[in-house]
Amino acid sequence: MVDTSQPAPPGIEGPGFFATSLDKVVGLARKNSLWPLPFATSCCGIEFMATMASHYDLARFGSERPSFSPRQADLLMVMGTIAKKMGPVLKQTYDQMAEPRWVLSVGACASSGGIFDTYSVLQGIDRVIPVDVYVPGCPPRPEQIIEGLLKIQDLAASESTRRRDSDEYKALLESYNIS
Repeated sequence: MVDTSQPAPPGIEGPGFFATSLDKVVGLARKNSLWPLPFATSCCGIEFMATMASHYDLARFGSERPSFSPRQADLLMVMGTIAKKMGPVLKQTYDQMAEPRWVLSVGACASSGGIFDTYSVLQGIDRVIPVDVYVPGCPPRPEQIIEGLLKIQDLAASESTRRRDSDEYKALLESYNIS
């Protein structure tokens, strides 16, 4: 079934053919087939469950298959309080994901430590892994999580297939001690 609600990527149209660049076709495919890996530890995980349920239905956006294996996911959704002891586990999970991969930080605790300004809570997951989109809130509403997913989809659609090979991206990963 062809989804005609989405605009076609810019290209040359004619009777019986459509031509565009490979980057745009790959971006369109990536955008509509994200496989999220939920890394939920607290109340934001409950909001994610509501987002996946029938009322909000995250499947409408091509993410109906949550993957609980990092090797089969391309979107890491970190939700809730991350203790410093969980930092290495989160980094290992990120390392096991294949490129291209995106990270969505959901809620105040994942983004900045939230109200838990203590010795045991990681003050933002961006101290361990790079984050692409932050979703604010404590806990954020399902509409906010969907908006965050739509921002990730925009990134996936517009990203060049060669960006991950750039020196800038490699330097970003090296700054997090990720090879």
